[in-house]
Amino acid sequence: MRIVITGGAGFIGSHLAAHWCERAEVCVLDNLKTGRRENLEGLPVQWVQGDVRDQSVVRQVMEGAGIVFHLAAMVSVPESVEFPKECVRNNTLGTLNVLEAARQTGSRVVFASSAAVYGNNPVVPKTETLPPEPESPYAITKLEGEHFLDFHHRQFGLSCSSLRFFNVFGPRQNPCGPYASAVPVFITQALKHEPIRIFGDGTQTRDFIYVKDIVAALSFLGSDPSLTGVFNAGCGRSTAIEPLAREIIRKTRSRSRIEFLPERAGDVKHSSASAEKLLTLGWQPEWTLEEALEETIRSYQ
Repeated sequence: MRIVITGGAGFIGSHLAAHWCERAEVCVLDNLKTGRRENLEGLPVQWVQGDVRDQSVVRQVMEGAGIVFHLAAMVSVPESVEFPKECVRNNTLGTLNVLEAARQTGSRVVFASSAAVYGNNPVVPKTETLPPEPESPYAITKLEGEHFLDFHHRQFGLSCSSLRFFNVFGPRQNPCGPYASAVPVFITQALKHEPIRIFGDGTQTRDFIYVKDIVAALSFLGSDPSLTGVFNAGCGRSTAIEPLAREIIRKTRSRSRIEFLPERAGDVKHSSASAEKLLTLGWQPEWTLEEALEETIRSYQ
């Protein structure tokens, strides 16, 4: 089988590529804006440096593909607030290019969506039937992507599914830059004994899921053409940001102290998943937060 992973040189995409290299011929398409070639070092992948906004390149790499995992996107909420037009070009138009190519190639599409589509709806845990309330251009484009998948399934019979990621973390996640995620930033700051900076008051909660569990969920959906629609992928557990930072300080034996900064625009206050829809089909997260944090810390050390 031939597998295509857009954004496959990124944090999640490279883990997904490693998983599928043992099972199929893997082609990675990435423009290297946030991905890195070294993430794929040692993996027997077909490498194509290109952009999902380029329709001809997308069509070319998808020729003969049984499954396309579409992960390429602008993934930062703050960046999307600052550059909304660029977010739409990357996320919405890029997704349409993948879907249009899939109509021609007959490929199954698994789309990386996000829990950000739920916004600040106070209901927890989040179920797939909860009305979306996106709070950022990033979240809006992910919801648009889901709608376009649904349209292509109903109108053209395209085999496709959307997986709403909650807060994914793990080895190879980039701790640098103004839009980096909390776990890699906290670990890096703790290992250097630098102040750990939290945006907001630290009471905001997230459902953290290890990257290997997300890879398993993506692969589970990709392997069954009968599965359509939208699915949550999380652990169903709320973790507050300040206690998370203190646990990382403890595990790294760090001398770091915590500093609180103003809340960022577009950030969601509370988030936890109900993954019952996917659990009842047979997927099961295998990593506890403690185990995943320890393995992630070792990778950064």
